Amino acid sequence: MLRTADEELTIDELATRAGVTVRTVRFYSSRGLLPAPRLRGRLGLYGAEHLARLELIREMQTLGFTLQAIERHLQRLPEDASPDELALQRALIAPWTDEHVEDLDRHELDRRAGQHLDDDLIEQLVELGILERIADSDDLRLPSPAMLGVGLQILNLGLPLEMLVQAKNIVEQHTGQIATELRELFATNVLRPYMEHGRPEDERERVRAATDQLRPLTIQVLVNGFQRAVNDVIRTHVR
Repeated sequence: MLRTADEELTIDELATRAGVTVRTVRFYSSRGLLPAPRLRGRLGLYGAEHLARLELIREMQTLGFTLQAIERHLQRLPEDASPDELALQRALIAPWTDEHVEDLDRHELDRRAGQHLDDDLIEQLVELGILERIADSDDLRLPSPAMLGVGLQILNLGLPLEMLVQAKNIVEQHTGQIATELRELFATNVLRPYMEHGRPEDERERVRAATDQLRPLTIQVLVNGFQRAVNDVIRTHVR
């Protein structure tokens, strides 16, 4: 964030503040992802709206959006979107985990796992979605680094792989449906009224705060709800 709302930065200062290279800033500008800077003679000066757009772009890249998808999303935003409005956009799409996808060679993967992973074990981890193969590469992709240890513990249980894959598919199916329905509920009751009211400034911070606080609360409710559901299934089965 800038120290003051009217603080202006050179392209080098903007790149440093956003954690990107000057070349990246120029590339985004050439694609229309950033508005033109204010000119003082031949010097281009950038403000809070440029920094906010760069931060939004980086957030979307973290989520795996392609450049084309980012362009389409930014085109839907008002041309005069304020830094606060762009910050709200970041809050709405911010990842629910700080983990980043990693591409690893076999040596590094063995080091992370704390053991040698032979081809059969690698294939089982791929089937469980813990690892992904990369086209035209011997490296492997780790979508969620924290899940590598979990996946190995599950395989060590000695249960049939087919059953484990079916369990994975059940979890993905239902969690995907839950995520879709909860997002639509939030959009209907919070986002759409905010948009229909003309994005009032006094509502913007409330929506952003609600979005930030909803993440941990939702996760806690889901975990608790699943645990209670399992208990209910056990009691029903015993009866």
